[in-house]
Amino acid sequence: MLPSYIIMFEKTEGIVLRAIEYKDTDKLLTVLTRDLGKVTFKARGVKSKNSKLRAADQLFAYSEFTVTDYQGRFVIKEAVCKELFAELQTDIELLSLASYFVQICDTVAQESDPAPELLSLLLNALYALSKLKLPQTMVKAVFELRTACIAGFLPDLRACAVCGREDPDRFNITQGVLQCATCRSEEVNGIRMPVSSGVLNAMRYICSADPKRLFSFRLSEESYAELSQITESYLTMRLERGFSALDFYKSLFL
Repeated sequence: MLPSYIIMFEKTEGIVLRAIEYKDTDKLLTVLTRDLGKVTFKARGVKSKNSKLRAADQLFAYSEFTVTDYQGRFVIKEAVCKELFAELQTDIELLSLASYFVQICDTVAQESDPAPELLSLLLNALYALSKLKLPQTMVKAVFELRTACIAGFLPDLRACAVCGREDPDRFNITQGVLQCATCRSEEVNGIRMPVSSGVLNAMRYICSADPKRLFSFRLSEESYAELSQITESYLTMRLERGFSALDFYKSLFL
């Protein structure tokens, strides 16, 4: 048994999802980490001018944290910022869309439940928006559908759930299955949305692709819009909630 005076430190990597003012110079950071899941870190003195933690306390900042457990709460002792995604802070559309992504992660991630896949997805999505400049509707759709899969809502995209046809033209967002327009059954009911063959193939790709190649497909702008509408409806239906950042993002295009 270690003596009580020995302080144990732990290192983990994560992205800041939320930052809340706490007392005069401190903040409480909600961080999505690779091995601790969603966790709250106390950043002491981070609001002081000379704090070495200031870069790591910003929204979307990806850092390596060295933390210690003090009176039941993780306190940051050191933070090395690896990526700030500064481009997201200067574009209102990118900022609101990225904020939507972190709100989703804040909802899906669990405390003390390692989240390496979700963290990697968020990192890749923020990189795709800020560095690769990929179409926003594409990145949004990929993030939504892949998050649904990670959260345990993997849709069945093999064939029509009623007749077995492999190229149906409807996606049932209530049950997460495919149907043909003319197929109905008491067992398979709910809200259905039209899905074109190209978009269906993209959905199948997103659900099964290697994480490093998630964004390695291309569609027309119209198909990206169709895909985005379907994935948004499916994820919000499954999570049974809306998102303020998404509402603001959509208001920018009215």
